[in-house]
Amino acid sequence: MEPAWIALALSLKVALCATGLDLVFGVAAGFALARWRFPGRELIDSILLLPMVLPPTVLGYYLLVLVGRRGWLGGWLEREFGINLIFTWQGAVLAAAVVAFPFVCKSARAAFETVDVQYEEAAKVLGLAPAAIFFRITLPLAWRSILAGVLLAFARALGEFGATLMVAGSIPGKTQTLSIAVYEAVQAGQDALANVLVLLTSVTCVAILLLAGRLAPARIPGRS
Repeated sequence: MEPAWIALALSLKVALCATGLDLVFGVAAGFALARWRFPGRELIDSILLLPMVLPPTVLGYYLLVLVGRRGWLGGWLEREFGINLIFTWQGAVLAAAVVAFPFVCKSARAAFETVDVQYEEAAKVLGLAPAAIFFRITLPLAWRSILAGVLLAFARALGEFGATLMVAGSIPGKTQTLSIAVYEAVQAGQDALANVLVLLTSVTCVAILLLAGRLAPARIPGRS
């Protein structure tokens, strides 16, 4: 049982960190896509949603090209700061964040598009700054759908396998998440351990999906 709990703890840490990144950047991207009109907006939206349809191994390869020691970003990080993301839990966080990002971005954009801009215009007339309008008017009206997307992103990050395996590998206690531990247990013929890992993953994900289902869709102001 000890390897199962270690893998669960690591998976939760990776999923929480990845979801935190997605919350910040996903909400920002969703708001920009919902409120700003600029050339190529839908193309950028399609690119941001690519992780939903691309095979995880393809995403893992892109990440290796980007943040590997020979990648332009990974090489720069290692030269300037001595940071290496490959075969680390931080690399697993990056992989999980990329795979789960569309769930937050898409939910945030849809949520912001349902917010009546007249509320924001009224707040602007009253003299509120843009940041105050966002945090006091827009975000409170959109938070339910955003939180539902965040929970789905957490569940997706918790179950991420392909990209994580390519970027972080499978080092027990360091980068071996629940999904990777299941694969390794099956390969090794450890059926009992595999069953425990699968049960832990399934129960956690079902609980998250039930909670997300209670939060979405968000209520639209003025409707019962």
